[in-house]
Amino acid sequence: MTSGDAQQPQQAWRYCGSQIKLWREEAGVSRQELAKEAGYDYEYVKSMETGRRRPTFRLLQAADQMCGAGGKLIAAQEFLKPEPFPARSQEFMAVEADAKAVYSYEPLLIPGLLQTEGYVRALIGGSCPPLDDETIEERVSARLRRQEALTQKKSVIFGFVVYEAALRAMVGGRETMRYQLQHLPKIGELRNVSIQVLPQGRCSGVALIGPVVLLETADHMHYGYVEGHETSALYANAEKVSALSARHAMIRMHALSIEESAEFVRKVAQEL
Repeated sequence: MTSGDAQQPQQAWRYCGSQIKLWREEAGVSRQELAKEAGYDYEYVKSMETGRRRPTFRLLQAADQMCGAGGKLIAAQEFLKPEPFPARSQEFMAVEADAKAVYSYEPLLIPGLLQTEGYVRALIGGSCPPLDDETIEERVSARLRRQEALTQKKSVIFGFVVYEAALRAMVGGRETMRYQLQHLPKIGELRNVSIQVLPQGRCSGVALIGPVVLLETADHMHYGYVEGHETSALYANAEKVSALSARHAMIRMHALSIEESAEFVRKVAQEL
């Protein structure tokens, strides 16, 4: 994704925010009055009017009614729909949708394709800086829709390796985590899905570097994907993909078998 692509949403935010401000000032409505009507504080409305945040549908509705815009401000909602995935990961999602094989390793979190709704909400709802409610709902729904590939694409192979630390991270609290762990063995029963656990203490040097995803598309293109705080990279370079594949192979070699992993997950769930 180019920097121009990434800037498109912010440009729409700024334009819409400026229109809200122009209509508000023309109608003699103060920012404080608009904030009170929409149920936001002053600074939150200011951030939307200046384009630092995406103007919400609730603000558009309030501004349209107070300023007598006759639906002209509400119409902007069509161009302000929240992105289902962060801009930095959209290219990866496009490749993943065309993949015939997906192999991933996660050291700290349950892989996105395996997450329960409660787990997803805890992660996305706890984003920093905080996301607005509309964006949270769109991203939760998008991640859950993405999981349909596990059951709808029976010819696609999904292989997951999860570090033990991810099983013991209390994402969303005890009940949410217990349900998440109980969910894993059920998904692992799908014939095109394998889930393995890498116990703590094994392959420590490589296991702690970070997550990695390997993909092979239907036309036999190979990709490697790595992600960190506010950054990610999708590689197609053969040398880089080979290095990531070697890392993943080393991790998988030290992981428990599929059967041992399922039993390990059940044991951790019982301990919660």
